[in-house]
Amino acid sequence: MSGATAAAYLARRAAQKERVRILYRRALKDTLNWAVHRHLFYQDASDLREKFEAHKHAEDLDTIDKMIAAGEATYNKWRHPDPYIVPWAPGGSKFTRNPVPPSGIEIVYDYGREDNE
Repeated sequence: MSGATAAAYLARRAAQKERVRILYRRALKDTLNWAVHRHLFYQDASDLREKFEAHKHAEDLDTIDKMIAAGEATYNKWRHPDPYIVPWAPGGSKFTRNPVPPSGIEIVYDYGREDNE
């Protein structure tokens, strides 16, 4: 392998590792949306990890790209239609529930302590 070929190989492998990492994290978070209870989630997460570990030692770059594309297609097919969103995150039920007070209103943070002068 020449220097340029080795660099291209390493760059492609790094990009593949990043795509696999992102796919695994997304699938793991989506598994939590499907599992109602934690004890169900742990089994599903373990099964998901086994699927990823089964192909851990693949070496052919084109085969790895095909497996990643198949995994992303499967993930998109089985994504949860109504994922759980943390209430205070954008899209959550409490997001911007308490808006900023209008200008001209002063908020005093003395919590009932009055000046006794």
